[in-house]
Amino acid sequence: MSNDIPSEIAILLNEKLKLYQHPSFIVDDPISIPHCFEKLQDIEIAGFLTALIAWGNRKSIIQSAQQLMRIMNYQPYEFVMNYSRADDKFLKTFYYRTFQPSDTLFFVRALSRYYQHHKSLEEIFIQKPIIEGIQYLREVLLQIPHQKRNAKHLPDVSKGSAAKRINMFLRWMVRKDSIDFGIWKNISTSELLIPLDIHTARTSHYLGLLKNTNSNLKNVLHLTTLLKTLDAQDPVKYDFALFGMSVYEKIKLNRKK
Repeated sequence: MSNDIPSEIAILLNEKLKLYQHPSFIVDDPISIPHCFEKLQDIEIAGFLTALIAWGNRKSIIQSAQQLMRIMNYQPYEFVMNYSRADDKFLKTFYYRTFQPSDTLFFVRALSRYYQHHKSLEEIFIQKPIIEGIQYLREVLLQIPHQKRNAKHLPDVSKGSAAKRINMFLRWMVRKDSIDFGIWKNISTSELLIPLDIHTARTSHYLGLLKNTNSNLKNVLHLTTLLKTLDAQDPVKYDFALFGMSVYEKIKLNRKK
């Protein structure tokens, strides 16, 4: 595939970016959950846990994430820092599709262990390529006893995973605008990778930017490289345009003839 984006596609993407990169985007998106908080660690934890269950219907994702925040008394950092086995009876009531109570328990325990020794999840990603950081996140959290099923919720980029949910979480933490938080200061937006899901893949294929709609690391890297020709410093901002065109304009899987 070409390493250039045709001028008419570039113009279209910039037009759609202006349309969809707007604070009104927040209300119907999972990012609305971490927007309930102001403290860095609360935003991180709420954002990370929400991102973990961010597949399927966005309304259902938001409702489920709100339920989890209620279980944590809308104080996720305090809950994690003071977690004890006595909290399990509350955590066991939470599940979302294939994210089962045992997964809830694992991730709260893993975060509790991590935050006992670190101030921010950002530390995992500093001074290493994003791909390595995503893999290291998996390794760090899986250091505590866990079930095989728990690991399935953490992407394995060594096996070609697109890591959509983690890349989305990273976009939230690193980028700074009216939607994304920009609370992580040691990672450049130029390092981020596009969160490739069915919507961004569908639009990208429709526009001829991808050969197929497969959500894999190969397509993530190719698409991110293409978007860097439009903005080398902030390529992932085009996530808003690609996602918005699919969700709000009902881009179909088949390409234009």
